[in-house]
Amino acid sequence: MNGLDRLPATDPTGILRYRDGIYAVDLLTAAITEFRLFDHLKAHPGSLEDLCRHFGWDERPADVLLTLCLCHGLVDRNDAGIFSAGEKALEHLCSDSPWDLSPYYASLRDRPVVGDFVRVLKSGHPAHWSGLDEADDDWHGAMLKEEFAKTFTGAMDCRGVFLGRKLVETVADLLPPTGKLLDVGGGSGVYACAFAAGAPELKAVVLEQAPVDAIARAKIGERGLQGRVDVATGNMFDDPWPDDCEVHLFSNVMHDWSGPEISRLLSRSRETIVKGGLLLIHEAFLDADKRGPLPVAEYSCILAHSTRGRCYSVAEMRSFVEEAGFIFREHRNTGGDRSVVIATDPG
Repeated sequence: MNGLDRLPATDPTGILRYRDGIYAVDLLTAAITEFRLFDHLKAHPGSLEDLCRHFGWDERPADVLLTLCLCHGLVDRNDAGIFSAGEKALEHLCSDSPWDLSPYYASLRDRPVVGDFVRVLKSGHPAHWSGLDEADDDWHGAMLKEEFAKTFTGAMDCRGVFLGRKLVETVADLLPPTGKLLDVGGGSGVYACAFAAGAPELKAVVLEQAPVDAIARAKIGERGLQGRVDVATGNMFDDPWPDDCEVHLFSNVMHDWSGPEISRLLSRSRETIVKGGLLLIHEAFLDADKRGPLPVAEYSCILAHSTRGRCYSVAEMRSFVEEAGFIFREHRNTGGDRSVVIATDPG
């Protein structure tokens, strides 16, 4: 099963974190050098809406920035949602302090991703994925092109071998003894394959658009699971979904999208899942109060840069789930700074 039927002897979480958090320094640099965020907060504490209005920011990337700063202890937030400069920032990131380290970040101001974040904060639109030319589409458009889709899907597939196995072990007690799982926007199908490997009586179908659908079929064949894992070609927002699946899985999907798209996907799930079915949302989730975990706040930076989404808190995802009519059950940690929100159709 190429690793899908067992876990490695060592934990790769630290290795994943280096890649996941790589853009956090660029977002913090933009806040320090371009916007002088902490000088402003020292003089003018304010809400997320206040800061967006003052700096001309879009709420989505601004939320990611403030969450990053909150997790680092650089800002404080009171019960009314008012942000202020934290003691660490007052001493080390404000221009009137003798210990100000802002000039230390000035040499990073010309890094390309710092410039990207200035534009993303002001527009809310994702920047180009690293390695794409300026004339190319953003990540969402690039995924419709075979060469980029193959490279990106391969990158996500390799981490899914570990993450998928951890997920399956975490929810094994909840899975129906027989039936079918729908892996929505399932990429290479690695998570569907992990479930097939870990739950021998469960079949699966991966819903993916072209050209990723062909990549999924090839990877499923390489893993020898083509008899138990199928691929349905379609755009998850517009095309029909299979309506005979007892389990719906969204693995690393919601973080690519904003609230309206998440609500749309959950509504489609509710419309098509077998009555009483199980909903699994596997992501890097922030704590309910968005004060941690720090690695998730750092991972959210690359999502804010290159996609239309970000990392959401458990409380935010619970709200989306319940608004769609599902019953929130619980939240469980899996592995690699990921976790799973578990809900059920009321039947």
